[in-house]
Amino acid sequence: MEQVLAWLHEKNPGLDGEIRSDEDLIEARLIDSMDFLEFIDLLEEISGDTIDLQEVTIDDFRTLARVQERFLNSADPAEVPAG
Repeated sequence: MEQVLAWLHEKNPGLDGEIRSDEDLIEARLIDSMDFLEFIDLLEEISGDTIDLQEVTIDDFRTLARVQERFLNSADPAEVPAG
């Protein structure tokens, strides 16, 4: 999850503080449409699995908690900070 957080902070240099595990990344504009495919590539790289876009919904990418649950549980067993 550290790589995901680092990527989000890199894409949002004005962001101060932690990102809560339940914060809506899309509504908060931490991930926009221009960065979405890059975000998917990052998750694939971290998890070692291909993400089939036919089998996911936007809600699978909405919060850090959901990203962890859906894509990273086998790759990164560390808990997402509650923030």
